[in-house]
Amino acid sequence: MSVFAKASASRSVRTLVTGIALVGVSALVLTGCSNGAATTPSDSAAPSADAADFQTVEAGDRDLSLKIGTILPQSGGLAFLGPPEEAGVQLAVNDINAAGLGINVEAIFRDSGDTTTDTATVSVTDLLSQDVSAIIGAASSGVSKTVIDQITGAGVVQFSPANTSDAFTTYDDNGLYWRTAPSDVLQGEVLGTQIADDGNATLGLIVLNDAYGTGLAKYTSDAFEAAGGEVVATSLFNEGDSNFASQIAEVTAAAPDAIALVTFDQAKVITPALVGSGFPGDKLYFVDGNVADYSADFAAGLIEGSKGTLPGLDTATLGDFTTRLLEVDPTLTDYSYAAESYDAVILIALAAYAANDTSGESIASYLRQVSGGSGEGATVTDFAEAAAALKAGDQVDYDGFSGPITFDENGDPTEATIGVYEFGADNKYTRIN
Repeated sequence: MSVFAKASASRSVRTLVTGIALVGVSALVLTGCSNGAATTPSDSAAPSADAADFQTVEAGDRDLSLKIGTILPQSGGLAFLGPPEEAGVQLAVNDINAAGLGINVEAIFRDSGDTTTDTATVSVTDLLSQDVSAIIGAASSGVSKTVIDQITGAGVVQFSPANTSDAFTTYDDNGLYWRTAPSDVLQGEVLGTQIADDGNATLGLIVLNDAYGTGLAKYTSDAFEAAGGEVVATSLFNEGDSNFASQIAEVTAAAPDAIALVTFDQAKVITPALVGSGFPGDKLYFVDGNVADYSADFAAGLIEGSKGTLPGLDTATLGDFTTRLLEVDPTLTDYSYAAESYDAVILIALAAYAANDTSGESIASYLRQVSGGSGEGATVTDFAEAAAALKAGDQVDYDGFSGPITFDENGDPTEATIGVYEFGADNKYTRIN
C-alpha cells in the first residue's frame, strides 16, 4: 500500500476520533455518563504543559538504525492477544521503513508468557543482549511488573500497548515506561456504570488475583456502588489455577443479579461452568482481558446478550487498517490492541527521529513531545507526514489509530475511549457504544 493511501486512511480515523466523545484519563471525569458514553474533559481538567519545558527539533536529514524488541504473549493466559499485537508492531515497522526518511527499524519478536513462567525475564535478557532501544510489552500488567525494573534499569524504554494497571502511573521507572492503553480507573468506571445502567442491583465478581485483576475489580465495584448498586461477592483465583468450582459456588451463593469476570482466558472454563450451574449467560460481563471471539469455544447462544468493555476505537471503523493487518498475518480473527501496538512503534520511531538519537533515554525525552503533550505542533496522522515535519525542524502532535494519545508526565495517555460490546448468538462480539 502506498504512503498516500495510508495517510488517507489515517485522516479518516482522525475525523472519527474528533466525532466521538473522548475521556480525559488524567481527570477521570465520567460524571453524567451512562452506557459507556464518555465525556470530553473540561479545559480545567486537561493536562497542562509549558512549551518551554520541551526541546527543539533538529532540522535536517537523518541516518538512524532503531532496534526494537517485543515481549508479547505467544503463550499463556493472554495468548489470544499476541497475534494482533505483533501484527500491529510489524505493520508499523513496514510503514516506517517504506517511508525512506532516514530511519530503519528492526523488530525482534519474543514471548512474554504469563506470570506462571519466567518467560518474560528470559526474553528481556535476550533482547537487552541485542542492544534494543525499546521493548514493546508486556500485554499483561502482572508480567510487566516482573520485568519493568530490568528493562528501565538498563536505560531502555518499556512501552506497553495493553497494560492497564493503575500501579504504573506512579511507578519509579526513570521516565522510561510508557503505554498507549488507559488506566483501569477508566475501564472500571465505564464497566461498573454499564452494569448498573442495565438495571442490575447486585453484583458478584470472579477476579484474577494480580495487579490487573484486583485493580480493575476495585474500580468496577466502586463505580457500581456509586451508581447505587451493591457488590455482594468477590472471589479471587490465581494465575495457573484450572478449577474454579469454589469461586463459582461462592459468588452464585450470593445470588447476584450480574457477575463480572475479571480474567484472562480462564473465562473459557468459568463461563460454561457458570451457565451450567444455572446462572443466565446474558447477565455476565466481560473485560478487555477476555472479550474475545468464543464462536469455536462455546455452544451457540451461550452468552448471547452478555456485554464487555474494551479500550480503543472500534476496529470495524478504521478503514483499511484491519485489511492491512491481515496482509501481515492472514490468520487474524481478533484485532484487540493492534492499533495501540502500531502506535507504540510509530511514537518510539518519531521520538528517536526528533532526538536524532536511538538511545532509550533520548527516545523517552521526546515521547511526550511527539504525542502532542507540549501543546505545540501540527496534528499529524502517519509516520511519513510526521517525520517530514520533524525533518523540517517542526513540532508534531501524532494522533494514531488508537486515538489522540497525548501523554501526560507519567507516560499515560490523557485521552482514551472505552467501547461497550455485546455478544450475539454466535458468541462473537460487536460494539454497541
